[in-house]
Amino acid sequence: MRTATIKRKTKETDIEVSVNLDGTGVSKSTTGIGFFDHMLDLLARHSRIDVTVKAVGDLHVDFHHTVEDVGIALGQAVKQALGDMAGITRYASVYMPMDETLTRVALDISGRPVLVFKSTFPTHKIGEFDTELVREWFNAFAGNAGVTLHVETLYGENSHHIAESCFKGLARALRTGVAIDPRNAGEVPSTKGQLGG
Repeated sequence: MRTATIKRKTKETDIEVSVNLDGTGVSKSTTGIGFFDHMLDLLARHSRIDVTVKAVGDLHVDFHHTVEDVGIALGQAVKQALGDMAGITRYASVYMPMDETLTRVALDISGRPVLVFKSTFPTHKIGEFDTELVREWFNAFAGNAGVTLHVETLYGENSHHIAESCFKGLARALRTGVAIDPRNAGEVPSTKGQLGG
């Protein structure tokens, strides 16, 4: 069973995240940030990874600590649930359309954390949510999941659509990348015999 639960408590946030990589996309996200909960819900739905996030943060300061720390905890949970990564598909890429927006996401579950993020937003806010936090979340997730992740919005005009295409693109890439490939016969998909080193 490829599951994990991560608890992270600091002076700024108190977070518990659980994942089931072989789930059906059930999401229970309560962060106190409506737009962020929406992104986490669609991440779960389209990746088919069950995700539970309970976060209490210093929202009276701003949303930054909560968003970043959820990215850290969710990345750690995915990494833990993957275990030795034997049998996974590993690589995935997708073009994700969202109305007028098109974003390309490429993923390598390599154990080597790298983020290349080339998405810009025409507005600084989506409701009360700072658009710069989208990149912060992706950086925290990629760094703690130990994945190489490239996200590039090729074009788009609406900030909500751009953010949604990034999260949905990651979701579909994760769905493929974490999937067990029966042709791998339980082997780690690397000529080194291991991932992450």
